[in-house]
Amino acid sequence: MTTLHFTKGHATENDFVLLFDEHGDLDLTPQLVRYLCDRRAGIGGDGVIRAVRAGAVEAGADDHPDAWFMDYWNADGSSAEMCGNGARVFAAFLERETDADLVGGLTIGTRAGPRTVTALTDGNYAVGMGQFHTGTFHTGTFHTGTFHTGQSRAAFDAEVEAVGLTPARPAMSVNVGNPHHVVALASMAELDALDLTQAPRVTPEHPQGSNVEFVVTRGGDRKEGIERGRVRMRVVERGSGETRSCGTGAVAVAVAVREWAGPGAPDMWDVEVPGGVLTVTLTETSATLEGPAVLVATGTVDISLAQ
Repeated sequence: MTTLHFTKGHATENDFVLLFDEHGDLDLTPQLVRYLCDRRAGIGGDGVIRAVRAGAVEAGADDHPDAWFMDYWNADGSSAEMCGNGARVFAAFLERETDADLVGGLTIGTRAGPRTVTALTDGNYAVGMGQFHTGTFHTGTFHTGTFHTGQSRAAFDAEVEAVGLTPARPAMSVNVGNPHHVVALASMAELDALDLTQAPRVTPEHPQGSNVEFVVTRGGDRKEGIERGRVRMRVVERGSGETRSCGTGAVAVAVAVREWAGPGAPDMWDVEVPGGVLTVTLTETSATLEGPAVLVATGTVDISLAQ
């Protein structure tokens, strides 16, 4: 096989190369992933998503063999447990490729476990993101300037250094099937000043690395009788660098900001990312992510050029 059919899609400008490989015939290697994601020599994307039956890949061993599995890879050729934006694009891809009806929801396999994707209206999709978990506090010296009303030192368990941000800031660990560190900033000026061309340094670091989100609160409002918070974030994804959006990161941010805000904080959060707006709805232990997904192009790529 020297050519490969692909689709390009994005969700709030978090973009992916999508491959339909129902029976797992494709040898999807880290080298091929890096080539496909290369924005100059390949197609370009923050990651690769393969639609494959769970029984055809080792990672799907815990799922029903006939279930669809979202085989997600970062741009650097590493695999990832979960991608919230990717799951929505995956849903749109399955609708087109298989005529699946997702209005009633469809459970797919991921490396983080099963997730249910549901088609909404106007090109939007909801993803049941499963349970989230927050980290525990570690002693250390933290900058207190980013603490706001309702926050406590116990809400932070790590420290993050980034270019353009002085001094280092406290961070909260949140696991949404994949690991995150969320940092609260005091102003939009601080958020804009960050140079995220270099990956932030997290102490203590997660053994497999983590996504790092920087967030500024933007107040809130009330729509249809429901209180909603609003925040803005930027994110550096492990294996991809700064991206225009991150679905699991939006969930991690909503979890952290709600905890920092204290009792009475909203359970619904609109999260502004450079590529658009995502909505996160929280329960005590789980989350739902909503937002758009778009398939923008299809084509054929010569994979003999992969180096």
